Amino acid sequence: MESLVVYDSKFGNTKKVAEAVAEGLRSHGPVRLLGLDRLPPHDLGNVDLLFIGGPTQAHGISPRIRQFLDGLETGPATGTVAATFDTRYRMPAAISGSAAKTIARKLRRVGIRIFAPPESFFVTREGPELESGEAERAGAWAKRSADRLALSHWCAA
Repeated sequence: MESLVVYDSKFGNTKKVAEAVAEGLRSHGPVRLLGLDRLPPHDLGNVDLLFIGGPTQAHGISPRIRQFLDGLETGPATGTVAATFDTRYRMPAAISGSAAKTIARKLRRVGIRIFAPPESFFVTREGPELESGEAERAGAWAKRSADRLALSHWCAA
């Protein structure tokens, strides 16, 4: 299973989460990590599993994530499925917003199936810095998600 983890990161916290996600996916095959601090390729290549994450900014997504998503042109015929994540303060999403939920909504609009609920990883107000244990939780979440997806493919065969 080919995986791609795309992320934007302002303070480095989402990058740490993305790296942990990539590590959690490695047992299922090759994984590429793509930071949006550089120009993304026009063609993402052969991707079975796409994880996209970014910081929650002003109750939504960062400009770089928005630009990346606006440039996506794909559909269900590709077979790509996705999961989304964000970093945000620990408070109800109704108050802080959730980049992961917005990313998932935009992916659905271009025909990409979301196979796991959007996930948030939390940062402290000081710094901000990733809360203790969140990188490990991100890796475990990604591995569990990929395990479930692989099992569902195996059961469908």
